[in-house]
Amino acid sequence: MEEPNQSVAAAASSADPTVGLRAVVALYRLAETLEALQVRNARNKGWSWQEIAEALGVSKQAVHKKHSGRV
Repeated sequence: MEEPNQSVAAAASSADPTVGLRAVVALYRLAETLEALQVRNARNKGWSWQEIAEALGVSKQAVHKKHSGRV
């Protein structure tokens, strides 16, 4: 039996667009959830918005705008 994330990853490359696009959405939602979790983790450990932005490869303004209300 495949792990759930492996089956989603495999589905993302499906020749069936319905299957592939649903898998893309699932992966996107997972990535968004993990990003929010890790930003919250970093902020709780005292990381600055600049440090988080550098780790994510985005601007400080972008990460602050996206996550400041969540933390």
